[in-house]
Amino acid sequence: MFTNFLSSVSLPQLFTLLANSPLLIITILLALIVVFINGWTDAPNSVATCISTRALSPKKAIVMAAFCNLLGVIIFALFAAGVAESIAGIIDFGGVDDNSLESINNAHTALIGLSSGMVATALWGFIAWCFGIPSSESHALVAGLTGSAFALMMMNIDATPSGSSWSSVGIGFLISSLIGLFLGFFFTKFIELVCQNISISKSRKFFKYSQIGASALMALAHGAQDGLKFVGIIYMALYLGVRANPDIITANLSSPFMEGFQMDFLSDPSFLWLPILVALVMGIGTSIGGYRIIKKVGMGMVNLKPYQGFATDLSAFCSLLLSTFLGWPVSTSQVKTCSIIGVGLTKGVKSVKWKIALDMVLTWVFTFPGCILIGIAVTYIFFAIPGI
Repeated sequence: MFTNFLSSVSLPQLFTLLANSPLLIITILLALIVVFINGWTDAPNSVATCISTRALSPKKAIVMAAFCNLLGVIIFALFAAGVAESIAGIIDFGGVDDNSLESINNAHTALIGLSSGMVATALWGFIAWCFGIPSSESHALVAGLTGSAFALMMMNIDATPSGSSWSSVGIGFLISSLIGLFLGFFFTKFIELVCQNISISKSRKFFKYSQIGASALMALAHGAQDGLKFVGIIYMALYLGVRANPDIITANLSSPFMEGFQMDFLSDPSFLWLPILVALVMGIGTSIGGYRIIKKVGMGMVNLKPYQGFATDLSAFCSLLLSTFLGWPVSTSQVKTCSIIGVGLTKGVKSVKWKIALDMVLTWVFTFPGCILIGIAVTYIFFAIPGI
């Protein structure tokens, strides 16, 4: 899709573009709704263990998570935006690279497909929240967009899932889980070894505050991962909006797209409104929280002590940080869950409540086919609406 690179869209240009493209307004609003749901349902990923060990009250923990999520999106948009690039290229929409009438129509069609994928993602997130299951919005996003691409392909429209982006998702899915599991086990054993001769009262106080710091880092990494995914999605929508309305904005489209988001954000601060907008919406969603999911993740799967909560958040943060720098779009809920299991395994296999863990794993597994089917259905419904 992106043989050219959209150098920037300033806020005045954005408002001009939105005023002339109702479909782009719908697409961006749908993307922001999914961002809100992500912040709402993924709040447990960074604060569940902190709350379960009573290091912080739920209210304080969620406010901290919201603030750190915001920082994570903005900071990593400047220095490591590979995740945004991977998501922006998840679907290859062909024939939108010039100003011909066919290219304009293709871009318009691609915006409809992108909107359909957002609806599928939002529906899946809402269903998971209703059942109190910490589903992966990352998996739902990729699957929903892929389902939309499949529907467009069945309509003989030029749109195919990108092999390279899907490879990044697959590699990240496997490696980030294994890293979280291993580090959770390793950090817990290491802490137990180092602190075996330290009094319980001293260690408990230290790890209470250490866990707050680790939870803040986890929230920062969550913002970096999930926030940048939606920066990539909205960027894709802007690109298609410009291509569908070539006479509205005169933008420099000469540089190759794969030069990347990183240099663009650094070289053109006028484009920083995009990660800031995503960060604010995600922060609002996180501030609302999701206590049912917090209870299942932090209190239901493994009974954690403060040092174990610290090990959980630290291992998840390390896994997410590595994935972010490598440009792998991974699931924060999946990484956090694997970290918790790794910590729990240090107390023996029976200490992990495997039924709850299995429910989460099944949710991840069924997310891909489920969201793909929803994406296909929603896309067909969208194209059946007269005048769209």
